[in-house]
This record gives sequence, structure tokens and C-alpha cells, in this order.
Amino acid sequence: MTRRAMHPRSALALLAILAACACPLPSWADDPAAEPDDSTTVAQLAPDVVAEPAALGAAPTRTHDGLEALVPELAEHPYRLPPGVRPFQNRLALSPGYGMLGSKRLFVMRVTYNPNQWLGYEWSIGHNPGQSVHAALHMLSVLVRRPLPGRFQPYLAAGYGMMLVFPGESINAAPVTKNALAIGGGLEFYIRGDLAIRADLRHDTVLGRERDQEGTVAYQYFQQSIGLAFYRSIRP
Repeated sequence: MTRRAMHPRSALALLAILAACACPLPSWADDPAAEPDDSTTVAQLAPDVVAEPAALGAAPTRTHDGLEALVPELAEHPYRLPPGVRPFQNRLALSPGYGMLGSKRLFVMRVTYNPNQWLGYEWSIGHNPGQSVHAALHMLSVLVRRPLPGRFQPYLAAGYGMMLVFPGESINAAPVTKNALAIGGGLEFYIRGDLAIRADLRHDTVLGRERDQEGTVAYQYFQQSIGLAFYRSIRP
């Protein structure tokens, strides 16, 4: 008896029937009531394939400009201050500013360290440019404050330093060093917890001598400046 070869299409059909028989039937095959409708989600049909977002970890919090926020609260309220009085203890502040010393321009840089809530030690250097002469003012000051809740933080300041007066090229004279005293205060407006706008007003007294005269002469100047204060906490 001659055996006939199976046609390729018949072989493919047979393989499809065997594969269908080997696969398990879905849960609704035995229970007509469990047949899925249009509202059935993919996660319900295949929970092992589609994981919930919580299982994969929370999505990164993004700000309005698309950047990821390290602290989730800052994503929605980057300029909100925590309640209570502002913390100053063990904080370092860097304060660049611009203003006037008398009737001349003044560029100033201040560095302040607060060992506790009400006391601060400050070192500052200011440059007073001019055409005929220019001066540099170095000063060590003490800041006293009473921390308050809110964005406005006033303070008092008193300091001692040296003013170095440098004659310009048109004047044939040596630099002069004079003692300087300062007293005044200022106000900080906090934009956020680590950044504030700082306004400072001081009365400077420069002690020196006049040519061909005996005794000490006191020169009075008003120093006013406005700038920023960048705060950073440091460990004691």
C-alpha cells in the first residue's frame, strides 16, 4: 500500500489545533458570568505582566519647569518658610552687596558666622573706588538679633576696622591707614530658608590726622548697601 505525503497546509492546521489544546482555558471559559467586558482592564486580565506603579516605586516629583525636586515639598512650594522663628545657630552667611560710602560707590562682601541664635561674628571688606583716591575698608563686627517668625529679620551691628586710602597716579603720596568705627543695623527679607535680601545701614567714623595739624580728626560717613545673603548650616 502506497503512503501519501501530507500537504504543507494540512500540517500547519494540525499544529494549530494541537497548540490550542495545550493552552489552558481562561477563567471565564467555565463560568459564563466571568466573561470580560469592555470595562475589564489589562491589569485585571494579566496582573503578573502589568505591575502597579506603587510596586515599581513612586514616580519622581517634578517641578513646574520639569526638573526633579530633591525634597518633594519644594516642588509645589519652593518659597514657603517653615513655621516658627528663623534658625540662625551654627549658620554661615555669605553676603555680597552694593551701595554708597558717603557720596562714592561701595562694593562690599560680608561673611557672618552665628554661634547661637542671637549673636553673629562678621568680617567684611569694602572697596570705595574713585578717580583721585580709592579706599578699602576692612572691618570686624558683632551682630545682635532677636529671631522672629516670618520673613523680616532685623539686627544691630557694631564694629572696628581699618581704612586704607590709596592715592591715584595723579597724586604723589603714600597710602594712608586710618582706624574706623561703625555702628548701625540692617534688615533681612527671607525669600526662602537659605536666601534673603539684605539691607544694611551704618555710621562710620574714620579717625585720622590733617596735614600740618595736631590731634586726631574724626571723619563721618554713612554707609548703605543692599545685597543678598546666602545661608548654609554647618556643624559645630
